[in-house]
Amino acid sequence: MTHMSDTSPPDDTKARRNVAILVMSQAFLGAQMPMIFTIGGLAGQSLATNVCFATLPISLIVLGNMLSATPMSALMQRYGRRAGFFAGALGGSIGAGIGALGLMQANFTLFLIGSLFTGIYMSAQGFYRFAAVDTASAEFRPKAISYVMAGGLVSAVIGPQLVKVSADAMVVPFLGTYLLVIGINLVGSLLFLALDIPKPPAPAAGASRGRTRWQLLTTPRIAVAIICAMVSYALMNLVMTSTPLAVVGCGFDKNDAADVVTAHVLAMFAPSFFTGHLIARFGVERIVSLGLLILAAAGGVALMGVELENFFVALVLLGIGWNFGFIGATNMLAAAHAPEERGRVQGMNDMIVFGCVTLASLSSGGLMNCSGGTAVEGWTAVNLAMAPFLALAGGALIWLALRPKTA
Repeated sequence: MTHMSDTSPPDDTKARRNVAILVMSQAFLGAQMPMIFTIGGLAGQSLATNVCFATLPISLIVLGNMLSATPMSALMQRYGRRAGFFAGALGGSIGAGIGALGLMQANFTLFLIGSLFTGIYMSAQGFYRFAAVDTASAEFRPKAISYVMAGGLVSAVIGPQLVKVSADAMVVPFLGTYLLVIGINLVGSLLFLALDIPKPPAPAAGASRGRTRWQLLTTPRIAVAIICAMVSYALMNLVMTSTPLAVVGCGFDKNDAADVVTAHVLAMFAPSFFTGHLIARFGVERIVSLGLLILAAAGGVALMGVELENFFVALVLLGIGWNFGFIGATNMLAAAHAPEERGRVQGMNDMIVFGCVTLASLSSGGLMNCSGGTAVEGWTAVNLAMAPFLALAGGALIWLALRPKTA
């Protein structure tokens, strides 16, 4: 007699409920990131004594993300996802509060400290995608990650609209936006009360605690997943950061630059509605490979000319390539470690990935402004810089595919 449990599909009721909450969190709490990224450089420009440091607040947010990744992961491993997400929202509130104080006192140093604290929220938000799979079956896992990432599409629309109504709402420019971010964190954190993700059980005395960080890092599938996530995210950030400078430098206006960036952000998140289905059907390695090819195509289109159409097509391809590469790499990582290794491997992954994103953010302006006498030469340098990193990630995937299946 065949047991029903042998053939019945897995019950993902709890997982779907958790994913719905995480999607709402990504949409509402996540709106603070496009808000701050939109005005951070402009606010920095108004406070910095040297305009070369105008985008430093953005770089410090990414640095704060990198520094927070390992302790945030350890916190969640010990106390659960809910505690970590509350800590992230608290960090976002503190960061916005210090940033608001920096604006009121016209103190750039204080503003930068606030940006560093904002990185704590950005780090916690990065773990939404991992939390989506904690209660999900293997079949639902890639779709769960995709749905949560798709919540970013909503935040990408909400965030800029909130900037429009808040940036000039008070006498001090941008102060209203930072005060609004405090409210978003306080109200949005209430969503986490509905999460039902059990914290990992404490290991029994003598029980295996899993592989060390070095053993995890030298596991081929984990290493390749980290490399592909790192390359996908860092290259997207490298090109996106330079885009407004390139568009304006090539003779178009700020509204054109804003339209190009909007198209890019929509392309980053819109594919998330079907990326998980593609991974389930064709396999994660093929989707990551496709993402890298699309990133290469983005660079190719950018190098073909500096007409407005080139910028639009290149940045849309950049967004789609990031989506396939980053979500695919996240799926690879999520399936390559044991539950007791979760905190170690996820924190290590995000520290490496966002460490490289920090370097990309800092390098972008230098390549754009210091690689030649014109905006065209700078834009060319930015896009050519993608090639060796795409070769690294592509080579890593080929190496993994050629390894014996029993290895």
